[in-house]
Amino acid sequence: MDIFGKIKEKLSNEFIDIIEWLDYTDDTIAYRFERYQNEIKNGAKLIVREGQTAVFINEGQLADVFSPGTYDLTTQNLPILATLKGWKYGFNSPFKAEVYFVNTHLFTDEKWGTKSPITLSDDRFGLVEIRAFGTYAYKVSDAGKFIKDIVGTDSNFTNFEINEHLKSLIATRFTDTVGKANLPIELYAANTTELSDTCREVMAPEFQTVGISLEKFYIENVSMPEELKKEIFEYSRIDKLDLDKLAKFKAAKAIEAAAQNEGGTAGAGMGMGMGFVLAQQMGNLMGGATQATPQATGQPAAGAIPPPMPAQTLYYYAVNGAQQGPATFEQLQSLFANRTINRDSLVWKQGMAAWTALKDVEELKSFLGGNTPPPLPGQ
Repeated sequence: MDIFGKIKEKLSNEFIDIIEWLDYTDDTIAYRFERYQNEIKNGAKLIVREGQTAVFINEGQLADVFSPGTYDLTTQNLPILATLKGWKYGFNSPFKAEVYFVNTHLFTDEKWGTKSPITLSDDRFGLVEIRAFGTYAYKVSDAGKFIKDIVGTDSNFTNFEINEHLKSLIATRFTDTVGKANLPIELYAANTTELSDTCREVMAPEFQTVGISLEKFYIENVSMPEELKKEIFEYSRIDKLDLDKLAKFKAAKAIEAAAQNEGGTAGAGMGMGMGFVLAQQMGNLMGGATQATPQATGQPAAGAIPPPMPAQTLYYYAVNGAQQGPATFEQLQSLFANRTINRDSLVWKQGMAAWTALKDVEELKSFLGGNTPPPLPGQ
């Protein structure tokens, strides 16, 4: 080989490039491989590692996309670029193209949250405000679309840059989703798993439009104002309790609190009421000591309180072996008259040791009839 052949071989070897990207960071998503004037030599070697995709851009147009592997760059390996360049019979000279490496591994534990409260309408509590936050995970699923629609000409596109876009998208779609869910307000915090799955299904197509796959989406917390929480807890307790019993319980507690609060208005009012009762009782005692007794004057003493009305006697009775009642004397008499009970029916009242036949109860014997006075003496 002559000297010119050796020089040509040496230059040819020097012109062969190795195109690769060694990423030592976790936040870079897309990196543009820098070459002088973007020239790539014929036969250059392209190395795409696992978790990467290489994208060739020619004059702003998406050309070839390479998955993990090692490639010798020829017209056979660059069919789209060859078409764009118009190479019909191969090429031997350097060519210009931009090469982007895209990180396709899973980006996890990304944070999201609502910047402003979300206003919802609830049938019981009216307009309420909630906030939410959580995490999500994504990866680039279509490197060509991602470079074309998101990265553009950015030479070093980071996770931070795309996250700002994704967070805005999540907040908007989350607001729409919870607004359409129409759940009772207390169920948003209790159904985060179901709500997370629904939100992911709604958001996934939006992510795909820019070449990103939303792999996971979690709602970690739904928060609301403290006063609203108290109302919800109170409502849930009332919903489980007997309202009549609850009202009586609260009234009893209020009276107890008022009695203990002697310095308050309610306590003062109760104290005055007790004072009036004591004053009346003292007046009665004093009047009895200084004035003549009713027996002496023949008139009732001033302020005398009449005795309570005598309580009616109530009877229980048996019909077909079943206990019935209670009934007053008059009601029992009516039952006897319409034959609901008879002389042998068992009855019982307070003070009786056992159930007794009606005919054997002294005050009920009048029901039986046939009571005639005895004959006059001497007749």
